[in-house]
Amino acid sequence: MNPQVDSLPLSVRDVTVAYHRKPVLWNVTLDIPRGALVGLVGPNGAGKSTLLKAVIDMVPRISGQVLIFGSAYRQSRSRLAYVPQRESVDWDFPATALDVVLMGTYGRLGWFKRIGQSEREQALAALAQMEIDHLANRQISQLSGGQQQRTFLARALVQGADLYLMDEPFAAVDAATEKAIVQLMRGLQSQGKTIIVVHHDLHTVPEYFDHLVLLNLRLVAAGPMATVFTKDNLQKTYGGKLTLLDEVGEAMRRREPRATP
Repeated sequence: MNPQVDSLPLSVRDVTVAYHRKPVLWNVTLDIPRGALVGLVGPNGAGKSTLLKAVIDMVPRISGQVLIFGSAYRQSRSRLAYVPQRESVDWDFPATALDVVLMGTYGRLGWFKRIGQSEREQALAALAQMEIDHLANRQISQLSGGQQQRTFLARALVQGADLYLMDEPFAAVDAATEKAIVQLMRGLQSQGKTIIVVHHDLHTVPEYFDHLVLLNLRLVAAGPMATVFTKDNLQKTYGGKLTLLDEVGEAMRRREPRATP
């Protein structure tokens, strides 16, 4: 074993994934440092969500290896929390917001222990942290998009993970929810947690994150924001699809990237 790799929250080596024999990720090799707040950015169809799913064995890999704190996902799943895209969730499932958050405690309890008062208190505290504890008994189908997203983030919180994977948490949410998500991410980072977030808004990338992964089927660049978020790297990532390079350049000049912890 390599002690350096074993200490990393996530180490991806030569990962290739294909759907119906069509590759959607090519030979991706990537190391994520502990305590980083990482934006995972690239055009539609670049393989961002697929990369997260490959990490947690939701999609099969043609080749390559993924290690989470030096172990395969099966051995380290209790240290990881995954927040899926809202569009991939069946919101008609008959469950309350509290029920959904309590699902985050199952990993610690195992299959044969019942949820007790301690787990309920943890779930309610997580809902309160996301400012929706007053909606604990409401059916998830009756929640707004932002409230649904906050519910899934509360579920991730009660897992007490060390590595968080969030797939487009800012998609179609209101400004207040977006602010709450940013505060949550920074709070987790201050506790030494590592967060990887699929994100689309290039203008907020240097404001929200301190590390960046640029992906377009292959890895384009990865590392601290100050060295990766450049016009040249963005051009390589988006090519002719990127029509806002001048605006992004202006945003880069206006904003100082946050310091790496």
